[in-house]
Amino acid sequence: MSSVSATTVPVPAPKTFRVKSFGCQMNVYDGERMAELLAADGMAPAADGDDADLVVLNTCHIREKATEKVYSDIGRIVKDAKREDGAAPLIAVAGCVAQAEGDEIMARAPAVKVVVGPQSYHRLPEMVAQAASGQRATETDMPAEAKFAALPKRRKSAPTAFLTVQEGCDKFCTYCVVPYTRGAEISRPFADLVEEAKLLVAGGAREITLLGQNVNAWTGEDEKGRKVGLDGLARALADDPDLQRIRYTTSHPNDMTDGLIAAHGEIEKLMPFLHLPVQAGNDRVLKAMNRSHTAESYMRLLERIRAARPDIALSGDFIVGFPGETDAEFEDTLRLVDAVGYAQAFSFKYSPRPGTPAATMEDHIPASVMDERLQRLQAALNRDQMAFNAASVGRTCEVLVERRGKLDGQWLGKSPWLQSVHFIGEAEIGSMVRVELVEAGPNSIAGRLL
Repeated sequence: MSSVSATTVPVPAPKTFRVKSFGCQMNVYDGERMAELLAADGMAPAADGDDADLVVLNTCHIREKATEKVYSDIGRIVKDAKREDGAAPLIAVAGCVAQAEGDEIMARAPAVKVVVGPQSYHRLPEMVAQAASGQRATETDMPAEAKFAALPKRRKSAPTAFLTVQEGCDKFCTYCVVPYTRGAEISRPFADLVEEAKLLVAGGAREITLLGQNVNAWTGEDEKGRKVGLDGLARALADDPDLQRIRYTTSHPNDMTDGLIAAHGEIEKLMPFLHLPVQAGNDRVLKAMNRSHTAESYMRLLERIRAARPDIALSGDFIVGFPGETDAEFEDTLRLVDAVGYAQAFSFKYSPRPGTPAATMEDHIPASVMDERLQRLQAALNRDQMAFNAASVGRTCEVLVERRGKLDGQWLGKSPWLQSVHFIGEAEIGSMVRVELVEAGPNSIAGRLL
């Protein structure tokens, strides 16, 4: 949906901008692309500590608190930030909250002059120009391929870079707004992804994380016209001698193909880390969530993945307090966690999202019960993360150096298993260094440079 709202007072065209992204890695990627668009249009990133003429809030709609935080941020920006001419900055709301609420955002927050959904942000520069001329603008259409075709070429990259290969979701889990805010599953063309990956590597990236709402649902045709899945794309990217590492997220159990499982044991550059959300450990709850797997089928899948890559680190997502979840059903989730031994995991209390089937279900769980369950679950997940890190002590591995640490001569980077590693010695950003892991903490590991 496109619309131009009521006319407001024109302001000078913005010269500086700041993009603030909330939520998932795909929002980080989108935020980077919006910044590239604005820079290509002649604007400059605001210097640290300076107010920006344009503030873009790139929003997430998964959690209720994340949505409210957007409105809180809008109020804070209006109160605190002023442009050189004495006016408040132009505010644009992008991302999934923009898609879900559209013009309602402007009704609730009059300071917002631009609302643009995640499939339409390639129009952001012209919408900002409209806003500066005094016309508030909304754009929430979903032409995914038009967006990617209109984005500028990638240039400077950090040592680690994100590459969106797939968007949208056809799974319709009953708690999730993604099918409504991001649309149906769509895969970007193989050739476009290979080209963008090459540009990222040429710009300095040594590790690329392939992104998608259901990233392992990606399909395409390779340079010879053969149909390939995500494993075929990973194999093609691995041919670049300057690309050292490949990761991907977020996956769905139903889309873990035989080829992708085998790839974990066959592609050296595909890192031994897999984020594979299960959400719950009880079959009745999984069915109510419209998850198409059972606890048993999920465990069998993990066995196959570990057979292909025995040292793989596993990560997952969990929701506690889904409507109707009993104490006994929650205990099933704890038993699954104990059986898997996750290296990392994300866990949340159920949050009803407007328009989703789960929001209208009966037997919503009291907040106090959800709090208690979440504490128990997180205690188990933290225990297993610490155990995984402790078991890594004594290993020697390559670490990709991402940035300097707080101490003199300290560097920070990631192990192949996505652990944060810190060490002291001679290194440089973007280099691969050999490190012995010597001391484990709950969230990071100390290393000794070899």
